[in-house]
Amino acid sequence: MAQKKEAAAGQTVDVSVGGGMVQMTMNGNLETLTVKIDPEIVDKNDVDILEDLVRAACNEAVRQAKDLVSSE
Repeated sequence: MAQKKEAAAGQTVDVSVGGGMVQMTMNGNLETLTVKIDPEIVDKNDVDILEDLVRAACNEAVRQAKDLVSSE
């Protein structure tokens, strides 16, 4: 079990949503490694779109990471 978890930690998925406005890297243990947000999308008067993009990136990264690990 520990060996499988260690192997999963070494595998990553990269996700980009909103035309690259939000990017995320996650490993096979479902740990978020990086989050990058294009400064052009940050608008203090309209955070809803940023929240939606971050949520979409998280969900897609989790889906891809689970697929990656389950295919092993």
